[in-house]
Amino acid sequence: MPVHPALEAVTRRVAERSAAARGAYLSRIRDARTEGPVRGGMGCANLAHGFAACGVQDKLWLRGDVTPNIAIVSAYNDMLSAHQPLQDYPDILKGAIRAAGGTAQFAGGVPAMCDGITQGRAGMELSLFSRDVVAMATAVALSHDMFDGALLLGVCDKIVPGLVIGALSFGHLPVILVPAGPMASGLPNGEKAKVRKRYAAGEIGREQLLAAEAASYHSPGTCTFYGTANSNQLLMEVMGLHLPGASFVPPGTKLRDALTEAAGRRILKLTNLAEEYTPIGELLDERAFVNGIVALLATGGSTNHTLHLVAMAAAAGIELTWDDFDELSKVTPLLTRLYPNGTADVNHFHAAGGTAFLIGELIDAGLLHEDARTVGGDTLAAYRNVPEYAAGKAEWRSTVTESGDVNVLRPVAAPFDTHGGLHTVRGNLGRAVIKVSAVKPEHRTIEAPARVFDSQERLQEAFAAGELDRDVVAVVRNQGPRANGMPELHRLTPPLSVLQDRGHRVALVTDGRMSGASGAVPAAIHVSPEAAAGGPLARVRDGDIVRLDADSGVLEVLVPDEEFAAREPAAPPPGQTYGTGRELFQAFRDAVGPAERGAGVFT
Repeated sequence: MPVHPALEAVTRRVAERSAAARGAYLSRIRDARTEGPVRGGMGCANLAHGFAACGVQDKLWLRGDVTPNIAIVSAYNDMLSAHQPLQDYPDILKGAIRAAGGTAQFAGGVPAMCDGITQGRAGMELSLFSRDVVAMATAVALSHDMFDGALLLGVCDKIVPGLVIGALSFGHLPVILVPAGPMASGLPNGEKAKVRKRYAAGEIGREQLLAAEAASYHSPGTCTFYGTANSNQLLMEVMGLHLPGASFVPPGTKLRDALTEAAGRRILKLTNLAEEYTPIGELLDERAFVNGIVALLATGGSTNHTLHLVAMAAAAGIELTWDDFDELSKVTPLLTRLYPNGTADVNHFHAAGGTAFLIGELIDAGLLHEDARTVGGDTLAAYRNVPEYAAGKAEWRSTVTESGDVNVLRPVAAPFDTHGGLHTVRGNLGRAVIKVSAVKPEHRTIEAPARVFDSQERLQEAFAAGELDRDVVAVVRNQGPRANGMPELHRLTPPLSVLQDRGHRVALVTDGRMSGASGAVPAAIHVSPEAAAGGPLARVRDGDIVRLDADSGVLEVLVPDEEFAAREPAAPPPGQTYGTGRELFQAFRDAVGPAERGAGVFT
């Protein structure tokens, strides 16, 4: 299928603006490619250190120059439900690789923190920076020059982007990401949201809230709502770094283990020693990143990826902008209704046809680059196929041509909406991102007095005191990456939702994040430039009329230009930059770039 003209135009512009940086990056990774295993050039003492702990057979293979050796880098810990299933993966992968004639070593672990645990806590101020720590830890793991390819084990929020960024610094190596799959569906998401609102309104106590949360998050596997973790999984598949159909197969099943084994066998075929050499730095080209943006928009995925995709692309020498997201959103139909954009979860999505149906529909509409390279086949066409467990292994036998539930997953011909789930807004307050897939059309435009806060705690206190029981635009500033690490402000969703349910016109404007869990209240987030970097949010005052129009792309304060420019920016409140490890990240806060550039410390 020919690609859509808008897709072609955006991809061409990305390639043109990235030409110099992309060319330099490709030159570097091609220079890093060696004839035979890179360890063949190591000194004898170096190599002996590298295989000292291996078994006899692996030592024999690693001494030679024909056997591929695969790095395993894992975000396993047994506190996080999404990563607990990864405990057994190294042994599964080593067994599959050894049986296929290769060797594998556990090269290193990377930290895995959970935004769900740290929401509203001091630890959340480390969250975004943990992405870059994961990237550095991945690079350290791969730095020993022992490896011909890598298998990366990780699932959640900052972890997958960090793994990819780190791997791209070794872009001459082939890489497959190996997912863990979602937990079984628990308390329906709609019920969970109702309980949270009742708690915010003071109608129920902590024990009832905890019981509902524990019924939602209840077993090993990824949380089932469509937040950043599951957006990660879908994007990695559409961008060609997962095996076809691997993203949402539950842990603890025969098919899940078979897919893990298949990843081990497949990586051997992609190394420099095989015929299908596919380095990650070449696989993740302009087409792959544009495909990722389209998939994010078509599913109403996490707003965090307006940061992560930009940062990952930069690591490959590719410059993405929010304008690319905005332009693609205008031509990308919304094809899913998943919580918080609906009541269904990713298990329902998978049962309705999942990634295979979604990818097929978007390819047929010309909205994906079918010719993009992947780890699972020559092109993205292979991802129309569904894996099945047969004869002790994963086999790809069939395609999905119809949705099993049009209330969850729809064809391009009958979408939930004619445009994507994310918009960009701009004006005299800067630029921001807004997730509209969960916001009803009648709530997407608001003009109301501002109430300014410098923390989410102050907003919660004002809500509890009844000070916000009116039309209001809540401006929560000094929450950007330079200020305090750009924490998610997800705890604001219940009180603001309560106000909206009472009939008030309500919106949030912030230089912080709201995550993939952004809900039905319009929230202009990631405002750039941030207040702590001299952004205009620092000049907004209580009572200023703020206009947010998500459909027209407008974010502005209705104050005369001269008056607004003449205002002295409000000084940020004295922040607490110590405790819970925050003192270790001052260098990150000093070096971090703006949200529009991915909020990273490397670019």
